[in-house]
Amino acid sequence: MNPILRNALRHYLHVLALCCVVAVLTTLMWPNRSYLSQLAYSICIGTLCWGTMEFGRYAVPPAHCHGDAEGGHGWPRGWRGLVLTVAGILVGFYAGDWLAYKLVGPANPSRTADARDSMIGLYITVAAGAIGSFYFHTRGKAAALAAAIAAAERDATEAKLKLLETQLEPHMLFNTLANLRVLITLDPPRAVAMLDRLNSYLRATLGGSRATLHPLAQEFDRLADYLELMAVRMGPRLRYQLELPDALRAVPVPPLLLQPLVENAIRHGLEPQVEGGAITVRAWQEDGADGARLVLQVQDTGVGLPADGAPATGPGGFGVTQVRERLQALHGERASVALQGAPGGGTEALLRMPLQGGAGLRTMAAPAPAPQVPSS
Repeated sequence: MNPILRNALRHYLHVLALCCVVAVLTTLMWPNRSYLSQLAYSICIGTLCWGTMEFGRYAVPPAHCHGDAEGGHGWPRGWRGLVLTVAGILVGFYAGDWLAYKLVGPANPSRTADARDSMIGLYITVAAGAIGSFYFHTRGKAAALAAAIAAAERDATEAKLKLLETQLEPHMLFNTLANLRVLITLDPPRAVAMLDRLNSYLRATLGGSRATLHPLAQEFDRLADYLELMAVRMGPRLRYQLELPDALRAVPVPPLLLQPLVENAIRHGLEPQVEGGAITVRAWQEDGADGARLVLQVQDTGVGLPADGAPATGPGGFGVTQVRERLQALHGERASVALQGAPGGGTEALLRMPLQGGAGLRTMAAPAPAPQVPSS
């Protein structure tokens, strides 16, 4: 349903409830008049009063109105809201009274209403209209405040994510430049190849680093660039495999989410081994108690966790800490990062987070381990 129509219907239900209360009050004041007759007059007056205010506010420019929680057209601010209230009361009283007279006849069949009764009716209409307009005015201000708070929280979360990302990018860059410095003296051709890969990686990274989220396919593409960059330095000692189902390619994730985990796997898992090893990065979907979740796995065949290392949910290194903080900033306790020993040796990092933008995705089981293939 259209949000404008949905809000209007919700407001009208409130107005009908107020009309029923007003009809009870007028019946007590004039017991010689039937409740149904009073209710008909009350509904006709209230409906026209509501309609004038509800749809008349759209004639006021949005710049002079409060916003609402959905970013729509709220109640007019200042004197414009007062003018709209007066107009609604006048239209409701005179046009609504005439409409009710045409529909159900005079409110008091025994005699014609005198000026005193009409004045009392106007007072009641003014009071009911003032109560209704004040109610919607306060709801509009509350909705505008809620929207402002939500926007501030969203901006704060995005700022925190950007701060964490700016801390992460130099960390990776400094490690790469340190390796490049060594290669320049030992193997200049490989240093040139590594510099070319670094240039391509930074070009892709800087081009997409202004977004808070990007598709998972783009995250895997940037991860492939980084692994190719590391493959220049490590040669055949580094093998990798990336497994991303087509159904998950468009799922939004924070940029540079997996790169620090892969960097950890290379630095602490593969490099200490003379023969190097392999890294596998997988993505799949699983069902949880709170809905569908995206699972990302970074697994290596390196030296594994030390016997006295931190537990799977412990602080971990710089990269693991950054990934955990970024996911908590976005999803709170609904996201988790676990670091644990991999079956057959090595280490695996498992990331779980709510699956966003996943409408229509089928549930996928965790993939079985696949044989490692050399990088190209």
